[in-house]
Amino acid sequence: MTNLTDILFSEVNITLSILCILLIVYWVLTMVSGIEFEYDMDIDIDADLDVDISTEGSNMEFQDVSNAELNKESVVGKRIQPLKWWQILLIYFNFVGLPFMFTFTCFVFIWWFTTALTTTLTFTYDNFIGFAIMIAGFFTSLFVTKIFTTPFKGFFKNLNKDGDKAIDYVGRQGVLLSTIAGDRMGNAEIYVNGDSHSIYVKSLDGNQLNYQDKILIIKQSADKNYFLVQSYND
Repeated sequence: MTNLTDILFSEVNITLSILCILLIVYWVLTMVSGIEFEYDMDIDIDADLDVDISTEGSNMEFQDVSNAELNKESVVGKRIQPLKWWQILLIYFNFVGLPFMFTFTCFVFIWWFTTALTTTLTFTYDNFIGFAIMIAGFFTSLFVTKIFTTPFKGFFKNLNKDGDKAIDYVGRQGVLLSTIAGDRMGNAEIYVNGDSHSIYVKSLDGNQLNYQDKILIIKQSADKNYFLVQSYND
């Protein structure tokens, strides 16, 4: 019988096996030494898109990705642009809305396990069929990762980037970073203790609220993905 090591480091499985080892080393170093690995990726949002894009309530700056909720602290240049296809995919498969490295690690291990198990059972770990299985496993693992990681959103939503209790935005004032109306979602900038925060908002009554309008946060949505706001005049 083929040795397990020969299977895991076969032509088909070696890349994913090495990647899994590197991820294990990454998490060990993070836990032991407290090293922080920061990845910043700002994703602009066009609230005037004809299609209402569900963002799962996630804010999109990759910061302190190993242990914090992803929060979008700023909009790139505060310009309004439509989401690109790859940005929509990142949102859909929970690479945004959860710590990036958490989701990425889950995805790699699911992909590795699926590929290694399938190629072992079919004895294809050292031929071209095995590579086809690995490619197919990439796409199926994305959907399995989405299902697996979604329950963790409730946990990470209760933490901010420093691991403290999440900020209560209800009743606070802010400024819109995009025009919203009806069911269209946009961003608003809120200042709390001198720090700027960007949150997702919708109009409370559906009336149009324009870019740079002052708003008051009335309540959070039932799914905790965004806040309902109304116009506010001093």
